[in-house]
Amino acid sequence: MSDLESRKDAFEAKFAHDADIKFKVEARCCKIIGLWAAEKLGIVREEEAEAYAKEVVIANLEEIGLDDVKRKLMGDFGQKGVEVPENEIDEKLVEYMDEAKTQIMQES
Repeated sequence: MSDLESRKDAFEAKFAHDADIKFKVEARCCKIIGLWAAEKLGIVREEEAEAYAKEVVIANLEEIGLDDVKRKLMGDFGQKGVEVPENEIDEKLVEYMDEAKTQIMQES
């Protein structure tokens, strides 16, 4: 195998690894914000909160980025009459993305 092929393979492996980590971090972030939202929505039973958090993770698969998650949360808050400003959700997404990144890196 030539040096060029080795470098190409290494680059592809790093790209795949980075994409995997990014996916795991986003999924963890969505779970964490889902649990936060469940509490805001008055979901107190742990298994129901976990199920809601899973719905949030699944909602994130609709499109690239976290706008789909924000839409879900805003819609769910609106349906339940829970007042949560959009900027609070934005702040929580940043906070929980950092927390998720830390958790995933510690697990790796």
